[in-house]
Amino acid sequence: NMKKLASDAGIFFTRAVQFTEEKFGQAEKTELDAHFENLLARADSTKNWTEKILRQTEVLLQPNPSARVEEFLYEKLDRKVPSRVTNGELLAQYMAEAAGELGPTTPYGKTLLKVAEAEKQLGAAERDFIHTASISFLTPLRNFLEGDWKTISKERRLLQNRRLDLDACKARLKKAKAAEAKATTVPDFQETRPRNYILSASASALWNDEVDKAEQELRVAQTEFDRQAEVTRLLLEGISSTHVNHLRCLHEFVKSQTTYYAQCYRHMLDLQKQLGSSQGAIFPGTFVGTTEPASPPLSSTSPTTAAATMPVVPSVASLAPPGEASLCLEEVAPPASGTRKARVLYDYEAADSSELALLADELITVYSLPGMDPDWLIGERGNKKGKVPVTYLELLS
Repeated sequence: NMKKLASDAGIFFTRAVQFTEEKFGQAEKTELDAHFENLLARADSTKNWTEKILRQTEVLLQPNPSARVEEFLYEKLDRKVPSRVTNGELLAQYMAEAAGELGPTTPYGKTLLKVAEAEKQLGAAERDFIHTASISFLTPLRNFLEGDWKTISKERRLLQNRRLDLDACKARLKKAKAAEAKATTVPDFQETRPRNYILSASASALWNDEVDKAEQELRVAQTEFDRQAEVTRLLLEGISSTHVNHLRCLHEFVKSQTTYYAQCYRHMLDLQKQLGSSQGAIFPGTFVGTTEPASPPLSSTSPTTAAATMPVVPSVASLAPPGEASLCLEEVAPPASGTRKARVLYDYEAADSSELALLADELITVYSLPGMDPDWLIGERGNKKGKVPVTYLELLS
């Protein structure tokens, strides 16, 4: 053990000397080929960006830093992470308790219960999304950093040591050859004593042995370096397979996120319909819609901005009652009372002949008919008449 310890200490010292001389420019360094350097740079870039994407995705799924630390500790201890109530589920619980205390039969209590049920559904959808994203996206990224990358780093460190050993052998051989050349110089017989011939021949023989030994060590070091370089090259080329795997995981993440937002939209659309019908029953004679614009007028914005901020409106065919779809609007007369003026918030292109195309900031007359969907009104502009979505209007007094 002591011999091995002394040998390891000698190797470490030799590598340290070689490394220090390279830093000060006093020793030559074996350079890797350009392809190998590109592989190293790509691997480092993959590792750095994977870490950043992993951390930010964790923030997206769990914004609370304390909760993230707690989950990290549970994972390191190989213990199951306890179930955590989402913010939506907690809000639903508070709303349900408020409705029970304020009166579940009152209009406010009934609305609280409806919103609480929708928030509970949103919280459940969020829980499913977090679970799916963690398995299909975060886990593969974490496995790469904790598995494949650690193996690559270990082999790179080993390659660095093999290179230092190789360069140290090259320097030792170079010094031995220089000393041998100096020792083989024959002294002048007239100016030196005969015993110097014997000393010179003996030193030359010693340096010949040293050169042979250095050449043998160099061949061994070169073989080990080439073998380790090939192993490291194969691991670095495997980064391409890692990119393919991460691409597949990214598609899974987008799919789960799309499903999550589609569920949220469906739950909120159902809630909006329930609130619209209940509002009509609570406040008869009023219109279902916003009295304040949801956003500034978009007449001066670009079409791209208008499309990005424009609310999504269900198609008329899917919302209109069966008897209303065949209604001839030209034969419908406006009611004697109940018509109002409305300002158009966004441009709207009519989907069919039963709808009225709208331009931002124009004023039209609107009214409702019995049995109409609360998300739609009848709009009139001059001699033109058609259905218009409530979300595109600001009702005026």
